[in-house]
Amino acid sequence: MKRTLVIGDIHGGFKALKQVLERAAVTAEDQLIFLGDYVDGWSESSHIIEFLTELSEKQDCIFIKGNHDAWCEDWISLGMSPEIWLFHGGRKTVESYEGYSLEHLDRHLAFFQQMENYYVDPQNRLFIHAGYSSMHGPEKEVYSSNYRWDRTLWETAVSMDKKLTRNSELYPKRLLLYNEIFIGHTPTIDLGVGYPLNKANIWNMDTGAAYTGSLSIMDVDTKEFWQSDPLPSLYPHERGRN
Repeated sequence: MKRTLVIGDIHGGFKALKQVLERAAVTAEDQLIFLGDYVDGWSESSHIIEFLTELSEKQDCIFIKGNHDAWCEDWISLGMSPEIWLFHGGRKTVESYEGYSLEHLDRHLAFFQQMENYYVDPQNRLFIHAGYSSMHGPEKEVYSSNYRWDRTLWETAVSMDKKLTRNSELYPKRLLLYNEIFIGHTPTIDLGVGYPLNKANIWNMDTGAAYTGSLSIMDVDTKEFWQSDPLPSLYPHERGRN
């Protein structure tokens, strides 16, 4: 039976990605939606992009672009390597690309350039890396960078009164646009939670794989999820973004 599976921020943890795909028993019939931030953190960013490029040729995959992916794209295409990117995991990404030919880099660049800003499925479920600020949804967003950087959507859901119902005048209008919203970008471990976290109608899939947490994959219909081992245990001689 075909499933739709959503995957949180990977941040260079190729070993974790292979674990969750195996633990979720992913088959070629499943649709995979990746929420972005494939790179920056652990040492295997280039391996992940190579793997996903090949995976997309034989599997129904949707790749959302994260803020770290945009940084990496700028580095490959324009040679831009701002210190803020290098400090926040980019240095490991650059190191992972040592020895790559220009032809190989161009292939990876094409992969980054084809990523989506967001995706809305037939069930009116939104998949986006970070969020949006427009009351009319991401398609009306003035600043496209918000797709990859906005935290106000998640902060709104976290701070909401749990007693609010969807028909209340106080219910955030942005959240009413979609049946469900799936995001990454802001680690749930910041709230002391190491698993996919639900607030209002938002599911946060970033379970801290860049740091001390695990990578998570979830069936969007049943909400069953699977996780990798904590990333520091998979890369015991590295620091990730810690």
